[in-house]
Amino acid sequence: MTSVAVLGTGLMGLPMGRNLARAGMRVRAWNRTRDKALPLEADGAVVAHSPVEAVEGADVILTMLSDGDAVREAVTAAAPGLRDGQVWAQMSTVGVPAAEHLASLAAEHGLTYVDAPVQGTRQPAEQGKLVILASGPASAREVLEPVFGALGQRTLWLGDAGAGTRLKMATVSYGISLTAVVAEALSLARGLGLDPDLVRQVITGGPMDNAYFQAKSAAILSGDFTPSFTVRNAEKDTRLIREAGEGVGVRLDVVAAAGERFRRAVAQGHGDEDMAATYFASFDEA
Repeated sequence: MTSVAVLGTGLMGLPMGRNLARAGMRVRAWNRTRDKALPLEADGAVVAHSPVEAVEGADVILTMLSDGDAVREAVTAAAPGLRDGQVWAQMSTVGVPAAEHLASLAAEHGLTYVDAPVQGTRQPAEQGKLVILASGPASAREVLEPVFGALGQRTLWLGDAGAGTRLKMATVSYGISLTAVVAEALSLARGLGLDPDLVRQVITGGPMDNAYFQAKSAAILSGDFTPSFTVRNAEKDTRLIREAGEGVGVRLDVVAAAGERFRRAVAQGHGDEDMAATYFASFDEA
């Protein structure tokens, strides 16, 4: 039976930890705000009081935290409980430079580092249907197979550690930019005195239609901004994406503009809502 330490039980980490426990793995979870991890006890997980307690004896350490600094702090705090050879699956979206720094941190502690960010939001995490962008040593694959199998519908192994984060920058750029495009189209219709649902009616069933458009337009039209991925996290990712592009001389004008929209939405008070709330950034009022 695989033993997994889950560090971070937020919007994504909580359902991921639940799926691991329900798959029969021994799960010890830690979250900075402990109450957010307590629901996992109903599925048989142990909620640890510290990162050290979570990682002691674990076969796999899984991190799903807000950014690279939060990951580094958690793993550094866990250091007294780490042992050589433990597999660390780093599944947060942290950006290219941070992924490299975390690989160095893993080497300092003798950990086998697998860079494995996920493509998907809260609903795929709940359903165990994430796409896992894994990169790291082949020696880690056997121990991670049941873990990734419980979390995702498929795993892409991409070579040396770091390739997963580089691919995540490209794929999350698509999702973030598309969200902004949908929001702008609906907001323009409203501004022109039309029912924004007319945009949905025109696109539905045509060559521009897709499931993502339907999901985000439905959120906007219904006013239901229950977060699958928050405005605040999307804004953070736009900065990571731009940083990745700048590092290789690639200009990313669309994602830069999306970042400006997300920052306006945060300033309007929508930071913890679903990123479809970038819709409000088109208007002066919140």
